[in-house]
Amino acid sequence: MLGKYKFNVQECKKIRVIIDTDAACEADDQYAIVHALLTPRFRIKGLVAEQFSSEAGEDSVDKSYAEIKKILKLMDISDLPVLYGINAPLKDENDIPESEGADFIINEALRNDEAPLFVLCQGALTNVAAAINKEPQIIDRFTCIWIGGGIYPKGGWEFNLNNDFHAANVVFKSGVDLWQVPMDAYTRMQVSYAELQTKVRPYGKIGRYLFDEMQDLGMKASWICGECWGLGDSPAVGLALNPGCGRYNMRKAPIVNQKCEYIGENENMIRVYHEIDSRFILEDFFAKMKIVYG
Repeated sequence: MLGKYKFNVQECKKIRVIIDTDAACEADDQYAIVHALLTPRFRIKGLVAEQFSSEAGEDSVDKSYAEIKKILKLMDISDLPVLYGINAPLKDENDIPESEGADFIINEALRNDEAPLFVLCQGALTNVAAAINKEPQIIDRFTCIWIGGGIYPKGGWEFNLNNDFHAANVVFKSGVDLWQVPMDAYTRMQVSYAELQTKVRPYGKIGRYLFDEMQDLGMKASWICGECWGLGDSPAVGLALNPGCGRYNMRKAPIVNQKCEYIGENENMIRVYHEIDSRFILEDFFAKMKIVYG
């Protein structure tokens, strides 16, 4: 796959990547997963299935796991670990439920490897928080890029944060290197069906699947405007690839309540993105699809 690229990446510039994803939740996670897998700078270490509903419980993790496996099969990838994450939100900020996904994050963070580790969280922060609670010494050994959280300064309901606010507080309070992409930033990743039909659908089994799956869900979803979609998870990939494709402020990490409101702050500083270069991210993805599957 990567042999089709005519450019090279310096070994010292490559990074280790774990993808933590609620892949079966809707149709944008799949685009981010494929983009990451097509990116030569990334050494993908594994993918962790994330829960996406406090009511769905274990079933949502099973669905995410199955969706990840389906994507890998369509891309003819058979050598990457796929791990089950925790099957429900944390019960409180001290909860340490067992899961192979959290253990995988811990083991990779503690690995003796000079390449920086990035965990791309495209859903709730459940698995990362459980890993931190179980092994606090990993805190300074990875960067977490999280798609989630409401608009500053007040916050408010946001899907990924709502699916585990306890986990968010654990991560916010931990001191881990956190790059947060809140709702007002990630919703700028807008793309039309027409563009996806011309730049994604023609390219391989995976291209057709990405387009058809989004179109199928789009005919049922009530929250879309008609013929476009927000690829809200893709900034996690874009920022790991190129941290300069967004603008951010450093601010004290918030404390959140069950309503996803920011009700205070702690002393840990985090990177909060307020602007995303959606065209850089999209065009990079489109180009890689064409190179590999064209």
